[in-house]
Amino acid sequence: MNTQNCLPLEGVRVVEFTHMVMGPTCGMILADLGAEVIKIEPPGGDKTRNLPGLGIGFFRSFNRNKKSVVLDINTESGRAAAVELIGECDVMLENFRPGLMEKLGLDYATLSQRYPRLIYVSHKGFLPGPYEKRLALDEVVQMMGGLSYMTGPAGRPLRAGTSVNDIMGGMFGAIGVLAALRERDATGRGQEVQSALFENCVFLSAQHMQQYAMTHEAPPPMPSRVSAWSVYDVFTLAEGEQLFIGAVSDKQFVTLCDVIGCPQLADEPHFATNASRVEVRPELLERLGAVLATQQVGELMPRLEAAGIPYAPIVRPDQLLDDPHLKASGGLVPMQTDDGGTTEVVLLPLMMGGRRPGVRQPLARVGEHTEEVLAGLKSHAAP
Repeated sequence: MNTQNCLPLEGVRVVEFTHMVMGPTCGMILADLGAEVIKIEPPGGDKTRNLPGLGIGFFRSFNRNKKSVVLDINTESGRAAAVELIGECDVMLENFRPGLMEKLGLDYATLSQRYPRLIYVSHKGFLPGPYEKRLALDEVVQMMGGLSYMTGPAGRPLRAGTSVNDIMGGMFGAIGVLAALRERDATGRGQEVQSALFENCVFLSAQHMQQYAMTHEAPPPMPSRVSAWSVYDVFTLAEGEQLFIGAVSDKQFVTLCDVIGCPQLADEPHFATNASRVEVRPELLERLGAVLATQQVGELMPRLEAAGIPYAPIVRPDQLLDDPHLKASGGLVPMQTDDGGTTEVVLLPLMMGGRRPGVRQPLARVGEHTEEVLAGLKSHAAP
């Protein structure tokens, strides 16, 4: 076998009882890294496949490299097939509402008695504690976990523009799987891994919690923050184009003034150091803004890059489909969809041995692998 072409989780078998984003993200990460991931869908398919609006891209984004098996776990025969299949797997993933898997006899306490080597991953709203029975959504925990408060203007909490906790919750579930596999190699036993949205969001807010612990002052929302740097903001340039520019050292400030054609600004005594500039930041930003308002984004960006000044255009997600860096670095690749078409998908943001774990198979159709996977089970049941 050519080990250079092997992926690190080849030989690991995962069965996934998930929907929406959090659980599927965990399964996709494991699948991208080489695990055989079997997604269990109800008759008619995972409802996530047909979400409208902002949910329309969920299924394609988080379910690649998986097999699809249709099982009705609400029936006795379906549960029997599920239990037998679980016994043939190393890892089980689930992200259903609290208490459902226990009701079906598919909880860790029940399954581990029969399969002590099983690694069982629950993706929930909350870890065990006073909140554990609550239903949670990404938006709910963003409000509870400090993220919305820190993101929006004062008095106007604002959720992040993507499913940050769902996606990161799936990532932490996958990290738990990797650690549990390693521990099982030493002990021979599996374990339950739990990942939760609320605790994930609190982890994202940890730096601000520690800021308060050290200063005894509640951190202000990001739009109201006192910046540590004098030039660290979004500027409106000619024709209404916007550009973020950050000059985080005295040297960078001098260079920026040269690049935009006002070197005299850096010579003014009250702009001499970052600390003095922060004290008069509103005046500085107003004067920089007046100069930048006359400049073209397309002409300024190459000059900033050549000078080593951090900058960023304000990019919409749709524009990223044509991003030259994503395409050149191999981070955006074609995948055949379940309807026979093709779409560009974003790969995991990492390289291993100089390569990007990529798309190995078309997006599975509903139940495409049911016969293949269930054929060898004693309790083989038709969907």
